[in-house]
Amino acid sequence: MSEGISRFENEGSLEPLPVAAGRAVVLRAVGLTKTYAAVANAAGNGGLELFRGLNLTIHAGEMVAIVGESGAGKSTLLHLLAALDTPTAGEVWCGDARLSSFTAKQAADFRNRDVGYVWQFHYLLPEFTALENVAMPLLARGMGRASAMERARVWLGEELSGGEQQRVSLARALVTKPKILLADEPTGDLDGKTAEAVFGLIQGLHRAHGLTSVLVTHNLEFAGRCGRVLRLREGRLEEGLA
Repeated sequence: MSEGISRFENEGSLEPLPVAAGRAVVLRAVGLTKTYAAVANAAGNGGLELFRGLNLTIHAGEMVAIVGESGAGKSTLLHLLAALDTPTAGEVWCGDARLSSFTAKQAADFRNRDVGYVWQFHYLLPEFTALENVAMPLLARGMGRASAMERARVWLGEELSGGEQQRVSLARALVTKPKILLADEPTGDLDGKTAEAVFGLIQGLHRAHGLTSVLVTHNLEFAGRCGRVLRLREGRLEEGLA
């Protein structure tokens, strides 16, 4: 396969499912439950249940914000959508690919090819340059160094300017040209002016590259500027900011 991209025997197709109105379902969670058995909850029971029977549908081209109190399970939900974690029960689907059926390698390939993930903390590798950090996902999939560095340079030189660490992190997430962007508090560690600039950049890249984006944020103003807002409260997703 070109650029070292593997195909999954169990995936069918990771392309969005076709629908007549062009609103394909890209991500779908069905009956999702996540319990940490070793963590005692406030009631003194032997496990912490973040959510049970949670359902979620994300359509192609949507920009969805997930809000909620700290500890509600927002980051955990994002991890499940990215195949970084597995649910206690229920399923997550990307197109017609069932994420729970992936091997560890398949999950890694899925994240490398189809998902751009941005963390609250940039997690840049300090021993490498900004350009090398951005090129890292391409090198991991087997792209030649010269080609990887050239594509990374385009992102740093044209799409992103200023050199802020979170901007480099965003470039690293999108340099592989994924169809899905998952961002966990991407502006949480930034001052107001920089946060505004980074959020505006995410909006612009979402539109320019036809992304399907899911953002976890505590910033209700930014959330309100997304196409849809979901609040995770007491283990359930509710529409709207209220």
